[in-house]
Amino acid sequence: MNAVVIGPFVFAPDRFAAILAIASFLLLSEVLARKVDQRFSSWAWGAAISFIAGARIGHVLQHAGSFLAEPLRAFYIWQGGFMIEAGVALAIAYTLVRFRRELKLSLWTALPSAAAAYVAFFVLQLTAGTPATPLPTGDTYRTLAGEQFDPHDLEGQPMVINLWATWCPPCRREMPMMADVAANTDDARLVFVNQGEGQEIIQRFLTTENLDLEHVVLDGLGEFGRHYEVPGLPATFFVGSDGMLQSVHMGEISREGLLAGIARIQ
Repeated sequence: MNAVVIGPFVFAPDRFAAILAIASFLLLSEVLARKVDQRFSSWAWGAAISFIAGARIGHVLQHAGSFLAEPLRAFYIWQGGFMIEAGVALAIAYTLVRFRRELKLSLWTALPSAAAAYVAFFVLQLTAGTPATPLPTGDTYRTLAGEQFDPHDLEGQPMVINLWATWCPPCRREMPMMADVAANTDDARLVFVNQGEGQEIIQRFLTTENLDLEHVVLDGLGEFGRHYEVPGLPATFFVGSDGMLQSVHMGEISREGLLAGIARIQ
């Protein structure tokens, strides 16, 4: 499974890499503060915030059309979506301004910056790749309408499989967006496989939230989750037209992330 699991916590590889990279950056900057100049301590926090803000702003501007429709979503950084180049540019600009009168000191900032980049690269390399897992077999699944469902009947076209549950807050947050994408794209079929809940609970949730989903599958025993070795919910699988898994997104997904994933399986 393309995820990092630490006890009850589940991290997407890119987010785990970012956490470790920022932690190593702040730690090494603190060493510089003690050994070279104490200003490196406050500089590190400013540079880290500049990097995160710049990367997020760059992503929002890159997808301005989508964010104009939902402007508050620009602050939903837990969904992911960062432009690394923009973050680096703003962090460098902040550093040059901070040390504008002592530019020689700015050369020291390359040490924690390089270390952070190496940590991120190393973690991403360790967690890279998704096993080309085929679709689950069996005819024990049923749709919300009570019809028999065989995943292999969907082969021949790209597919997005979302594992979710009504008790899962991130699942509930992302569902309206996913329903909207499902209703307005012909590039892939979106299938919503509920994990472990009954028909009445699912229908009540969909009715209360005014969600109209065409392909809702009941997986009362969580067989989909076990088949793909899912460590948590929500999980979104991007499956090629041959029925083989191509990539996985663990956790709440953004509209941009969903559309980018669909584009990759075309």
